[in-house]
Amino acid sequence: MAEFSVNPTRFDPYKSHMFRVRWDGVYVAGLSKMSPLKRSTAPVTHRIGGDPGHDRKSPGLTTYDAVTLERGVTHDLAFEAWANKVASLRQPGISLRDFRKDLIVDVFNEANQKVLSYKLFRCWVSEYQALPALDAATAVVAIQSIKLELEGWERDTSVTEPAEQSV
Repeated sequence: MAEFSVNPTRFDPYKSHMFRVRWDGVYVAGLSKMSPLKRSTAPVTHRIGGDPGHDRKSPGLTTYDAVTLERGVTHDLAFEAWANKVASLRQPGISLRDFRKDLIVDVFNEANQKVLSYKLFRCWVSEYQALPALDAATAVVAIQSIKLELEGWERDTSVTEPAEQSV
């Protein structure tokens, strides 16, 4: 029996290593890691006068966790240029016109077909790491990262499950 009702020929869930992030219509070069998309809704506790012995809960404020993007250090200035829109030594202040961006996160299957897409709204860089700690005793890739604050995200339901081809 098939595991998934949408695609009865698929038995495995999608893997997390096939993804791309796009802003300004271009995929981010060299992206190697992205933190999870997560939201939380705080419960609001209240009591009803006729039932003082029990608490009731209803949904309150929804918050969206920041997202961190990591990639190997290269000559591509995309992370730094965006981070400089919020804080720069040369241009103090914030670039109010364009410091926020909407992002798209695309997830692909093993055949490189897009299977999921999420839209992240009104993102801006709250933290930028240009270089990691440098250590001559190790041989690892130098990673730079940006931490993005965002005001929400939603799944793009227009992206449907592709027909999986047999080779």
